Amino acid sequence: MPGDCHYLEGNVNAKRRVVRVQELLEQIGLEPERVRMFNMSSAMAGEFAKAAAEMTEQITALGPNPLRKLVAGG
Repeated sequence: MPGDCHYLEGNVNAKRRVVRVQELLEQIGLEPERVRMFNMSSAMAGEFAKAAAEMTEQITALGPNPLRKLVAGG
């Protein structure tokens, strides 16, 4: 569905931004898997629920942001 967006090229632009954020995360020592993009329509409730559960599982497995301790001074 890339390119098939109500806002013309909105999802293509969003994907570009997601890739850039993943690159930045990697540069600062975080897992780029913390950010993902899923293309789906509003009629894909089941797929959305599956993607949300998958992302929740992945983030839980990665654990908390390890940089938070550095910023907090702990």
